[in-house]
Amino acid sequence: MDVVNIFVTGNAVETMDDFVHDGTRYTFDRLDPDGPKRLVEGPVRAFVDWVMDDLAGLEMCRRLRADARMAEAHVTMVLEEDDPEDRRRALRAGADDYIVGPVDRTAILDRVLAVQTHRQMRHAAQRFEIGDLTIDMTALQARWLGEPIVLRPNEFRLLRFFAENANRVMGREEIIAGLGKQEPAIDARTVDVWIGRLRRALKAAGAGNPLRTVRSLGYVFDAP
Repeated sequence: MDVVNIFVTGNAVETMDDFVHDGTRYTFDRLDPDGPKRLVEGPVRAFVDWVMDDLAGLEMCRRLRADARMAEAHVTMVLEEDDPEDRRRALRAGADDYIVGPVDRTAILDRVLAVQTHRQMRHAAQRFEIGDLTIDMTALQARWLGEPIVLRPNEFRLLRFFAENANRVMGREEIIAGLGKQEPAIDARTVDVWIGRLRRALKAAGAGNPLRTVRSLGYVFDAP
């Protein structure tokens, strides 16, 4: 049976029982400031409270991204209120998305299953190539001239969306809609944060900057 690891900050996780659905077991564990207390095998979904007893949620998010065990985790920041500036700060700290708390077991499972289903639908095709870029949806890996592009889940989806719409200018709202990021609503300026991360990853892989800004209109992925 496949396993998806769900890590949650705070004591409420102690009352959350595992859940089995469609051949997959979803396990709940507490997420402490120094990371997981057990061996992590399989996909990870982390829910980080904006305010914690011993450190800020933003710092916790940064620590997760620096932890090799959690670097590829899908991180959801649990905000105290739906504040645009808090959203942007969460994304800049490394969160993939956010949810307004408080959250319980049902809300967490709903979010995890929605992300899981959306990924399965988006990755139905096995491989996509355009110019020097290759995207392997099965392995969730992108390469530029064979060189791996190190991407977190959100940036991987963003790159695929741009590649599938190459040479077409897309505005922020269109990008949000295309990535399925409308519920809960996300401030359009957070797209700039995603773009910045993706550009740095592409440059590090030797791709230069194929993402071009079109002033007042949006962004375009320039492909041959």
